[in-house]
Amino acid sequence: MSVSMQRWVEQQASARARRGLARELVPRAPGADLLDLASNDYLGLATHTRLALAAAEATALWGTGATSSRLVTGTTLLHEQLERELARLVGLDTALVYSSGYLANMGVLTALGGPGTLIVADAHAHASMIDGFRLSRSRTETFAHNDLDDAERLLGGRSEPRALIAVESIFSVFGDEAPLAGLLALAERHDAMLVVDEAHSVGVAGHGRGSIAGTALAGHPSVIVTATLSKALGSQGGAVLGPDWVRSQLVNRSRSFIFDTGLAPASAAAALAAIDVIRDEPWRVERLRANATALSTGLAAVLHGTRLAIDPGAGAVQSIPLPTAEIALSCARAARAAGIQVGCFRPPSVPDGVSRLRLTARATLTRPVPSTFSAPS
Repeated sequence: MSVSMQRWVEQQASARARRGLARELVPRAPGADLLDLASNDYLGLATHTRLALAAAEATALWGTGATSSRLVTGTTLLHEQLERELARLVGLDTALVYSSGYLANMGVLTALGGPGTLIVADAHAHASMIDGFRLSRSRTETFAHNDLDDAERLLGGRSEPRALIAVESIFSVFGDEAPLAGLLALAERHDAMLVVDEAHSVGVAGHGRGSIAGTALAGHPSVIVTATLSKALGSQGGAVLGPDWVRSQLVNRSRSFIFDTGLAPASAAAALAAIDVIRDEPWRVERLRANATALSTGLAAVLHGTRLAIDPGAGAVQSIPLPTAEIALSCARAARAAGIQVGCFRPPSVPDGVSRLRLTARATLTRPVPSTFSAPS
């Protein structure tokens, strides 16, 4: 045992505890009697019978794991079918499935990045993108959140022959939308590729097809989309979607694809079933949107007359900034005691360093907020 290492870790843990930044794992029991305003199961598909049956059938047919990397024996017919259906859903040419959305973001950024690529990223880009920037060895510059002029300034001063613009379509912490049309115009003007993380958009925006679908960005040769299968699609895994040449580059150069075991067949089958449910049950997306509006309106009413305010989101995510991490943690605990599970986001999980409660709507949300819970003054 290294005494110095252990002492260093204990000092870090003590400092986190003093600042209200300590994390802990809280196991979730099946059927727990809490009003869930924290999960990313936006359409309520994680417990949908069609997904469960599809996963069980795939497990019986293909086994419990993919058995190897996708380039060896880890690609099944399910993977190829899922990639076709994802591309069709989102409206892009091709898709490549990864074992997580985190690895998908890292994979595309490292495969297209390098010393000759400038990455211009929104200041609120997700941690998976940030890790991709670092591993890519690209020069990376951040622009002020959703500030097109700042992004253009950075692109205009580039010396590298290639450039990527990296954003989320609906941001995971704030819940607000990126100015996608303006970002596409920037990409066209500056000969750049636009990488859009649709983790919180697929299944939520655009009638469930995401923010890109049905717009000028769908199928555009300068647009790449990353997505997760673990939120609205109720499964596990991630994907990169875009032109065929991007897929080919990833198959040959993306380390998080090449050296990782393929997505489990059960997860691929569940995601395929989720796409079918989105098409067959459009009421889920409609109810999600209605519940998100109701949640935002209700929170605004609860917070009226206090020093707090809600940042209303464009999708399912609603965000409440709080003065300190300690207050955020205290509010989350008070909500749980009142029977409500909410997200508590504290540094370093928040890109602006502002602790906040994050509440998410779901299509299957029917219980009212308990009247015993009130906002802090």
